[in-house]
Amino acid sequence: MNLHEFQGKNILKQFGVQIPEGIVIENPNDAVEAAKTIQSKTGTSIWAVKAQIHAGGRGKGGGVKIAKSLEEVKEFANSIIGMQLITPQTNAKGKKVYKVLIEENIYYSGEFKPAEFYISILLNRSRNRNMIVYSTQGGMNIEEVAEKTPHLIFKEEIDPTVGLQAFQCRKIASNFGLKDKAFKEMVTFVASLYKAYIESDASLVEINPLFKAADNRIIAADAKVVIDNNSLFRHPDISLMRDLNEEDPTEVEAGSFGLNYVKLDGNVGCMVNGAGLAMATMDIIKLSGGEPANFLDVGGSANAKRVEEAFRIILKDPNVKAILVNIFGGIVRCDRVANGVVDAYKNIGTINVPIIVRLQGTNSIEAKQIIDGSGLKVFSAINLEDAAALVKKVLN
Repeated sequence: MNLHEFQGKNILKQFGVQIPEGIVIENPNDAVEAAKTIQSKTGTSIWAVKAQIHAGGRGKGGGVKIAKSLEEVKEFANSIIGMQLITPQTNAKGKKVYKVLIEENIYYSGEFKPAEFYISILLNRSRNRNMIVYSTQGGMNIEEVAEKTPHLIFKEEIDPTVGLQAFQCRKIASNFGLKDKAFKEMVTFVASLYKAYIESDASLVEINPLFKAADNRIIAADAKVVIDNNSLFRHPDISLMRDLNEEDPTEVEAGSFGLNYVKLDGNVGCMVNGAGLAMATMDIIKLSGGEPANFLDVGGSANAKRVEEAFRIILKDPNVKAILVNIFGGIVRCDRVANGVVDAYKNIGTINVPIIVRLQGTNSIEAKQIIDGSGLKVFSAINLEDAAALVKKVLN
């Protein structure tokens, strides 16, 4: 589950990670009061006004502004809230901004020059270990750093039997080129950040930029936090942070019916039971000359109603030119799926795309009888090769 910047920072703060003082608002009329509150706590007279969406590169799209007066705070908040923000990480339509984070300015002048670094923690699946990735070159163009100057990207693997060690924190601080107070601050920061990553069951924590302020404080100027969905039962407080405005409406609707659905860009809708079968079905579609339009797993306890809702979800995609139903009846009964196909035809009305149905396993014979006796225009397949041939046929 993706979190907004302010939500991720609030989690990090609980584990001792330093963050700027900030307040989230949804109404531009609250901007000035929020800025005054921050000013009373920090003494700052400059504020950052930052759009809160689930995408990076907000500054490149005009979603991050530096306000040097209370008038500018309100002006920027008013222009950002409600805008359709397009960044390198959104689609062409962008994302609507519903709230902004107003923060204290941390780019103040002082005896020491401030610096921007990069640090992230994630799982290295090939090594089955957590890994800290970091660089001295933080900021908006970290992707270019990785591509053009990979020697500036450092990695630190964590042994799961002992966890993050103090010497590793010191090594990271040393590679950042820090000394004295900044060095000690960074050691503490890395240890706190890793603790937050582990105890919140995150799959990714990314700080870019990781900021060394003029007084050598180490601050998370930005934060991207992604929580493992499978762990949310342990974190009811984090579950409440889910923002449905940031998710695909069709995927949200599918989830309400117990369907695992992910929209893709192809032309053949898929309905299967089981993630492994779903991947195999998508491969078959590609080998047949089509492109999968979705990943949709109806689950092991699918009934006729759920199958009908699955059809409704798939048919909402105007790019779908055919639907392949590929069910192996282990736990789920094939006759239930067949009834769902028939009910979908009757209840949805006219379905203008061809439907290919392959049902194997429990009650598959009964299922075929239901389909064949329905009088509906449904193509029946016995094995995957037959299904692939039918997909190719209906697309041509």
